[in-house]
Amino acid sequence: MDNLIYSIEYINANNLIGLKAGQDRQTFLDIWMVVVENRIFARSWGFAEKSWYQTFLQNPTGQIQCGNKIFHIKASPVNTNAQLNEKINKAYLDKYNVGDNAIYAQGIIGPKHIEKTMEFEVIED
Repeated sequence: MDNLIYSIEYINANNLIGLKAGQDRQTFLDIWMVVVENRIFARSWGFAEKSWYQTFLQNPTGQIQCGNKIFHIKASPVNTNAQLNEKINKAYLDKYNVGDNAIYAQGIIGPKHIEKTMEFEVIED
């Protein structure tokens, strides 16, 4: 199974995905990710200057951890494509809008979080 298919299946089946942004981070940060049209997306919850989102703007390389497998990725900010962002919003709500996560799922589809949407391309080794 190729890396993209494996990572998409893993992300669809799991709520928290490990992420390393750039080259300097030593540990994985668990974040929410969604899949839309076989493309992987995440939104930054925080707006700190030293966030994973800001790191990717400076250096677009990193890794995701799907279970015991680690894949190299290239990150790119999502443009202001309203139709794509609506699909990403729906994916977040479909996946995370339950129980204790509901308040965060509603928050992450807000305008400030939409501006911090990143797409991850799995690099085939």
